Amino acid sequence: MNTDDCCPDEELRDLPQSFRHEHDVLQAAGLNTWPSLKDLDDRTLSRLVRNGRASARNLYRLRGMAFLVCDLNLAPQDAALLMHAGIASCEALAACTPERLVRQTGRLERSLGVNRPSVVDLRLAQIWILKARQLMN
Repeated sequence: MNTDDCCPDEELRDLPQSFRHEHDVLQAAGLNTWPSLKDLDDRTLSRLVRNGRASARNLYRLRGMAFLVCDLNLAPQDAALLMHAGIASCEALAACTPERLVRQTGRLERSLGVNRPSVVDLRLAQIWILKARQLMN
């Protein structure tokens, strides 16, 4: 997929507080959209870590989220949920079953003590998995 076509105006904003240093470093480098983050290579990520307070771990997580946001057109919050539930790539999502995806995301939400209905139900899980499988073909 051409990254110029994915979420072109989607700015990096409303990131969780745990990514505040990474957000500052990315902004200072002029990288303020999901596609620009997705296109970062490992060398550039390493340079960003050396030049600021960002952690390599968090920058790699954000880049993984950028792939999910851009390639699957997911909301950043949904990409973060998948990432923290252990589904860190389109390949991993394509290999999931809807039941497994609902179980993993539900387990994460319960461990965080979220007092609301689960974000991911079987219907939504199936939609996301089908998108990922189509992208893999």
